[in-house]
Amino acid sequence: MSYKSILVHLDTSEGVHSRLELAQTLAKQFDAYLTGFFTVYRPEPGSFYVLAGNPEYYVEFEHRRLEQQGALERLFRAEILRLKVAGEWQWSTEYANRCVPKAARLADLAIVGQYNPEDPESFVAEQFIENLVLSSGRPVLVVPYAGKFPTIASHVLIAWDGSREATRALHDALPFLGRAKKVTVLTVNAMSGEPPSSRIPGSDIAAIVARYGANVTTQEIEGVKDVPIGETILSRAADLDADLLVMGCYGHSRWRELVLGGATRSILKSMTVPVLMSH
Repeated sequence: MSYKSILVHLDTSEGVHSRLELAQTLAKQFDAYLTGFFTVYRPEPGSFYVLAGNPEYYVEFEHRRLEQQGALERLFRAEILRLKVAGEWQWSTEYANRCVPKAARLADLAIVGQYNPEDPESFVAEQFIENLVLSSGRPVLVVPYAGKFPTIASHVLIAWDGSREATRALHDALPFLGRAKKVTVLTVNAMSGEPPSSRIPGSDIAAIVARYGANVTTQEIEGVKDVPIGETILSRAADLDADLLVMGCYGHSRWRELVLGGATRSILKSMTVPVLMSH
C-alpha cells in the first residue's frame, strides 16, 4: 500500500516551511503527486465583522499576504522541480473549513500544521484540524509547530483501544507501518469498563500489522489517576523515541461546534511528534 496523492495545507505561519519540507519528503518517498494548497484566515460566511480603524492598514496587510503567498509558491515549485516530484499549486480565498476538506477528499493523505497560540498566522479557522479530520474522510497528518521533522515513521506508536476510529487510523497508516523499522501498539486502560469481547486486544491487531512486514511490539499500561490519557500517550511516545503517533479522532458535530474526546483535544494541544489522525 502507498499514498499516491498528498495534499499539504500551506499558510503564512512560522511552521509552514517545516511542514512543506516534510510533505515534499513524503511525496518523494511514496512517489506521490503533491498538491500545495494555500489558504489563510477568512471570516466565516454569515459572521458579522466590523473593520474599524485605518483602511490603509488593511490594504497593506492584504498586500503583504499576497507577497508571502507568491514567495511560498515560488519555493514550492522550485523544490518539487529539484526533487523531481510531480505536483501542483492551488489556492483559495474561500472559508478554510469548507475548501480544505473538499480538496483533501481528492488526496490519500492531508498534511496540516498544529495551531500555535503564539503565532496568529497559524490560525486558519475555528477548530480547523478537528473539522478537517471529521469531515474530509481522509487521514490527516498533523505536524507540531515546534521542532523539525525532515523524516518520520521510523518508530511508529499506535494508540490502540480497539475502537472503530482507532481501526480506521491504523489501516490509514499502513503505508507508514510497512516501511517503519519498529511499530509499538500501546493500550491505555483499553478494556476499562468494557465487556471482554467488545473490543479487539492490542495483541490481536499487532499480529495483523506484522503481516505487512512490520517489526511489532505491544505495551499495555494503566493510566495514572488525574493524568489525562492524551498526556500519558505523549509521555510514552517520548520515552520510546517514537517519531509518529497514530490514533483515532473521536468526536461529532453539533450546531456551530465540534465536540471531541479528551485524548484528542489533549494531543492536538500538546503534541510533540507528528500525529496521524483518522475518523
